[in-house]
Amino acid sequence: MRWKLREAEAAAVSRLRSEAGLSPLMARMLAARGMRTAEEARAYLSPQLSQLHSPYLMSGMQAAVERLEAAIARKEKILIYGDYDVDGTVAIVLLKTAIERLGGTADYHVPHRIRDGYGMKDEVIAGAAEQGVRLIVSVDTGIRAFAAAEAAQRAGVDLIVTDHHLPEGAALPRALVVLNPNQPGCEYPCKALCGAGVAFKVAQALLEKHGRGSLLPSFLKMLAIATIADAVPLTGENRVFASLGLAGLRQPANPGLKALLEVAGLDGGRPISAGDVGFRVAPRINAAGRMDVAQEVIEMFGARDLERSRQIAERLNQLNADRQQEEARILEAAFQRLDGDQALRESYCIVVEGEGWHRGVIGIVATRVVERYRRPALVLSIEGGEAHGSGRSLRGFHLLEALESCAGLFTRFGGHAFAVGCALPAGRVPELRAALDGFARARLTPADFEPALTLDGEVTLDQVTPEFLGETQRLAPFGMGNPQPVFAARGARLVQPPFLLKEKHLKLRVMQGGRAFDALGWRMGERLAEFQAGGALDLAFTVEQNPNPEFPGLQLTLSDVAKAGAR
Repeated sequence: MRWKLREAEAAAVSRLRSEAGLSPLMARMLAARGMRTAEEARAYLSPQLSQLHSPYLMSGMQAAVERLEAAIARKEKILIYGDYDVDGTVAIVLLKTAIERLGGTADYHVPHRIRDGYGMKDEVIAGAAEQGVRLIVSVDTGIRAFAAAEAAQRAGVDLIVTDHHLPEGAALPRALVVLNPNQPGCEYPCKALCGAGVAFKVAQALLEKHGRGSLLPSFLKMLAIATIADAVPLTGENRVFASLGLAGLRQPANPGLKALLEVAGLDGGRPISAGDVGFRVAPRINAAGRMDVAQEVIEMFGARDLERSRQIAERLNQLNADRQQEEARILEAAFQRLDGDQALRESYCIVVEGEGWHRGVIGIVATRVVERYRRPALVLSIEGGEAHGSGRSLRGFHLLEALESCAGLFTRFGGHAFAVGCALPAGRVPELRAALDGFARARLTPADFEPALTLDGEVTLDQVTPEFLGETQRLAPFGMGNPQPVFAARGARLVQPPFLLKEKHLKLRVMQGGRAFDALGWRMGERLAEFQAGGALDLAFTVEQNPNPEFPGLQLTLSDVAKAGAR
């Protein structure tokens, strides 16, 4: 793995130190993240509700608000058409809550991942029209729903599309209104909103217009979960959502949210991090859509009875355990297939398929394939002659454009640069594999597959103090677009033999300059034999507070480790 120092413009570092009164460490970290002025630095370090953009900067917002207000005033039935993942279900909850707070009535539809698949379906729209629905609002879906928009027109139903996925070029569905910061001509400043983020902007516009803007902080708790779970960049407006929402999660009022945090082991009142959401909260919400019916998520957040919420949360907990088992089984099969086929694993864009692989977990498997083989990957489940796929990518390779280059192979596809979903006849998988490999070879080189680690600075371990940790934590919440700072310490001494935790994690005890730390390398257990006590090591690490109350103090989480001089 190559180590490289994150670049920071010297003039910007100097300016931030003098004008914002920042420490050399903080000034350098912020300059490396694009901050140039004291005003930018202060806004970054102190997210405020006042930093939210006006919803009306988004093309179509005025028309959408007017139609929703009319429906609320006339007590029309409104149907919110969502998706089955965290982003889609949270988007439904946010918009439904806003409509109901203003006296409206909103029902919802969440497709079943296996039976219905992704996207809006004509028959659902027709059925809603028969039930008297005259307004449908899509959330986290719909930007490519051309047939569904036409079905709505035929049924006499107004359709408002709210989505964040990339449109098909300049083509938009023929809806009453399309809200999407990525549509042509939209000048909304934050292009990287998740689906729930777009739904929130509608809710914000409605609530503020009716003098209910004081409710917005309570909405941010749920929105933070969706924003983090959907892995959008935690910069700009998304940083405000995540930062203020995470702070609010320490005191949840919603019974469903309380129950969910309880089963995730996050009900102790301590600060909740983006990592807690990404690894403990979001997977339990996602499990409903992956393994069963996402409708239960919305029921949980809508329940007023804590006991009922707890019942659903426990079910989500069990579904998540089932998901983990199924994921492990499929992952083992995928790795065996790839490890046994050199040509397949060395494709510039990996396509691996399996009969009957659970469609609810293949997206997670695709992520693990990318992590292991350092290549874009599409994982396909073959069922009844149809291949259903989910793909993940590397930075610098636009996976949706790759699929668009062979669009004729698919019965459906969509997504964005880093994540896609698709379906195609199983017999065309070899054509797909060849097409994607050819597309990738024209755009990638072997150097793109070499793992690289970006460092925020080089330090000695005696510089790693509680004050040092406090400085780095001011940049939280961490995630896509705002990674946790990684530092290098060269020549640290391994003071005792390394050992394994849970048979797969590496634990080291290292010392430098009179200070000693435990250093944990998650899933680095296979490297145990590389290191002996007394040896000198180069460490790349993040700094954490040890969560175990029996071992208070700081610990290092390894991003990489090597014998001294090897990096």
